[in-house]
Amino acid sequence: MPQPELEALNQQRDQLKTQLAAIGDMRPGSLVQRFRKCGKPSCRCAKKGAQGHGPSYSLTHAVRGKTVTHVIPAGAAVGRTRQQIDEYHRFRQLAQQLIAVSEKICDLQLRQAAEPEQGVKKNRTRRAARR
Repeated sequence: MPQPELEALNQQRDQLKTQLAAIGDMRPGSLVQRFRKCGKPSCRCAKKGAQGHGPSYSLTHAVRGKTVTHVIPAGAAVGRTRQQIDEYHRFRQLAQQLIAVSEKICDLQLRQAAEPEQGVKKNRTRRAARR
C-alpha cells in the first residue's frame, strides 16, 4: 500500500499535468517598445528632447545561439503577444515544478525499494572460517 506522502506527490504531479495540458499559445522572448527618429531635419522628431516616431514593438529571442527579432504591429497584436509570452513563462514554471515533484517521487520510490520487506528474514548462514 503506498505511503500517504507518495499519494500526495502523485496527486500533485497529476494536477501539474492537468495545468500543463491547459496551456494555450505561447512564445518565448522579450517584447520591447521603441521610438525612432527618422532623420529629417524638419520633422517633429528632430527637435531636441522629442520622443520620436512610434511606438513600434519588437519581439526578440534566441534561436540556436542567435538573437532573432520580429516586428509586432501596434494594437491588438501587442496584447496577444504579451499573453503568449506570459503563457510561456507559466509553462516554464509548471514544467520546473513537475520535474521537482517527479524527482521527489523517484527518490521516495527508491527509498521504498531499498527497505527490506517486513516479515521476510534474510538468509544468514555462517561460513566456516579458514585456518
